[in-house]
Amino acid sequence: MGFSSYIWKAAPFVAMISVECSDVGLSVISKAALTQGMSNVVSVVYYNALGTLILLPYLIFCRNKQAPLTFSLLWRFFLLGLIGSSGQIVYLTGVKFSSPTLSSALVNLIPIFTFLLAVIFRMEKLELRRSSSQAKALGAVVAVTGAFVVTLYKGPPVLISSTSNLHQHLLFSEQSRWIIGGFLILLVCLSSATWNVLQAATVKEYPDKMTIVFFYTFFITVQSLVFSLILERNPTAWKVKSTVEAAAIVCTAIFGSLYRIAIHTWCLQKKGPVYVAMFKPLGIVVAVILSIIFLGDSLYLGSVIGSAIITLGFYTVIWGQAKEKNMVLQNEVSHMESSGQKAPLLQSS
Repeated sequence: MGFSSYIWKAAPFVAMISVECSDVGLSVISKAALTQGMSNVVSVVYYNALGTLILLPYLIFCRNKQAPLTFSLLWRFFLLGLIGSSGQIVYLTGVKFSSPTLSSALVNLIPIFTFLLAVIFRMEKLELRRSSSQAKALGAVVAVTGAFVVTLYKGPPVLISSTSNLHQHLLFSEQSRWIIGGFLILLVCLSSATWNVLQAATVKEYPDKMTIVFFYTFFITVQSLVFSLILERNPTAWKVKSTVEAAAIVCTAIFGSLYRIAIHTWCLQKKGPVYVAMFKPLGIVVAVILSIIFLGDSLYLGSVIGSAIITLGFYTVIWGQAKEKNMVLQNEVSHMESSGQKAPLLQSS
């Protein structure tokens, strides 16, 4: 009984580590497939189409029929898909120009950008007199500073792979390509933050998350198909030429959407959003290891310094959010206790 309860308590920890490892693994395998000539636009069509097919039985047999699908909701799903389709295409282009390590460092800015957008649209209050708000504001500034460092300063290599000299012309981006890739990933982080804000409003109106995911992948498939017909004029790009390309498409369809969403939803219910967010910087370490082993990539000084600054800013914001939530809970408890103490006096009078 004790051992099983220990396993059950450790399950969210193991699950979140597996999600971060799979996310970075997808970046690495996508980088390898893109290096071999896979089209970033066509790949988005393929793996979202596969994800849509996998979710189709859920829509037919398991969807909550009591929640009606209105035109307003379908329009929101379309907008979510539009943000997602353009973001996925730009993200793969950014990874192709830079590295999985850079992308793993910069995706930590998504919660920061989400917080800033929530403040701008008055979905969250920022009272600078409170230490929690000061921590969130300072953490946001520090994280954005780290993003500029990791993007603009590549620096000398710190760890060099044994295969890096053989494949340098294929796997290393020049400084200009590195900067372009970094800024493309930054744009994706901003669009992902916008997607988070829009999705939060959509979930409040329509709580069936898996139905939202189905229409999200469906609209991405349709929209990216239109984009590919405009941007990709080479008909041979639609042919899957290697097992690496096929593995990238299948793994992204399964682990990039279905597995990640299922684990995140379960861990959010079990542990809360702060616990889920804490694991995000782990992806930087995993990306460094996998990139050196499988891509023959090197670790640069700019990535080390910038990632450390981003991680510091990230956890500062998380600490401020956790402290703010604790203050709200303490106020609610004290309010309930004061109400309970006043109740007998009212009854006796």
